[in-house]
Amino acid sequence: MIKVIPGYMAKNYPELFEQVYALRYRTFVEKMKWDLPSYDGKETDQFDTDSTVHFISMREGKVAGYIRALPTIKPHLMSTVLTDLLMKEPPTGHGIWEASRYCVDPNWQEGRRAFGGVGGELICGLVEWSMAHDVKDLLFQFEINWVLRAMTLNFGVETLGMPQQIDNQTVIAARLTITDRTLPTIRHTRDHFSPVISVVSEPAIAV
Repeated sequence: MIKVIPGYMAKNYPELFEQVYALRYRTFVEKMKWDLPSYDGKETDQFDTDSTVHFISMREGKVAGYIRALPTIKPHLMSTVLTDLLMKEPPTGHGIWEASRYCVDPNWQEGRRAFGGVGGELICGLVEWSMAHDVKDLLFQFEINWVLRAMTLNFGVETLGMPQQIDNQTVIAARLTITDRTLPTIRHTRDHFSPVISVVSEPAIAV
């Protein structure tokens, strides 16, 4: 199952977020060699705020995967750090959120083509939460092969710029629109039809 924790409640789960930030460090700093600020084996940034929503996949009592969502009505990656990926102003609005820091612990990875495990559970949880909170669009910066994958999951896909090379990856910015077929397709692809979020939390304070 997915734990959904608004940023303003993160301080109530210090041990859990120690694991989250350590997984982010191992994934993005050690493995991907991203030039990110970090401290003592933990990666956090200026976007881990009270307005952030954290999605945490658990296995055997430990953090197995993670993704976060940022409200676009506040500063976020596309509006500040990754503007070079865009050919125009980034879409913003209460129904548009930006997803980032998607990562899965190597012990729970199932290969680039697999979608039934932790990685698919995270995307499913993100979509479930979005639909419950009237979020229609998700902004992503991801490897270009994810464009086709998003299409096969029945997201509407709008690329927001040209592919660019960033830290040894070919990355593109995209706007994914959740359609009435997105969640059923994800569940069918995963062969798991029950909700992955047991209790859909209140949204983060974004204003």
